[in-house]
Amino acid sequence: MIRPVQSYAALLADIRAADRFDRGFRLWWLGQSGFLLQWQGVHVLLDPYLSDSLTRKYRQTDKPHVRMTELVIDPAQLSFVDFATSSHNHTDHLDAETLGPILARNPSLKLVIPEANRAFVADRLKIEPAVPIGLDDEGSIELSGIRFSGVASAHESVERDEYGRVKALGYVLRFGDWSLYHSGDTLRYEGMAEKLRPFAVDVALLPINGRAPERRVAGNLSGPEAAQLASDIGAKLTIPCHFDMFEFNTAAPDAFVDTCRRLGQPFRILRCGERLDGEK
Repeated sequence: MIRPVQSYAALLADIRAADRFDRGFRLWWLGQSGFLLQWQGVHVLLDPYLSDSLTRKYRQTDKPHVRMTELVIDPAQLSFVDFATSSHNHTDHLDAETLGPILARNPSLKLVIPEANRAFVADRLKIEPAVPIGLDDEGSIELSGIRFSGVASAHESVERDEYGRVKALGYVLRFGDWSLYHSGDTLRYEGMAEKLRPFAVDVALLPINGRAPERRVAGNLSGPEAAQLASDIGAKLTIPCHFDMFEFNTAAPDAFVDTCRRLGQPFRILRCGERLDGEK
């Protein structure tokens, strides 16, 4: 089992200590596609998965979700969260056992979701349907100085509801002098890079686990595809995610690293629980 570089009390201490920084932002990888962003005292959770719900759910099936990395923190310990996102309805991006305790500890938290998923989110989390903030492709909202903009994701395709609203969204967060893109689960689709390029992304958080029919799950960018997309949108830095969580659905970052180096694309490999400091 992979041990996070810091977890539980040590991770909380690092978050609290970093909150005293006057400049820049901080970003922690929490495993899978989950990240914590800290900027000017504001804390945003991006697609957190902080439970063993999927391991329990699939334990007696032919698709066991065997965990590779130890849990980095108990979600009930996160009592300082202002915003959280869910990019789509898969449990590792919308987990009741993660978001339930976080919502209980942070009653004023605002949850940003794809508008198309409002009813599903409300049912899974047992909250009122009016509570989440819904976005669609090309929609945006500003919350505490952070502008959240929705960019369609394709998991496996750009899927829409009966009203034409997308069911999987990536989010561009623009705050201060920075722009951060969290794709959620996605493949590349025609026009995606053109949509993202105007955001002048500083940090792109992209999945690298790829796709394989035997997994029987919707696919994602492979490592080389993630590196190429980051390069094509002009990302100043790219960080891979969606690996080292479940044995059946992971990929080593080697091919991602090789392609980044070939393209001259700046990258950083974070370990679970590790912090990135962003300054200009």
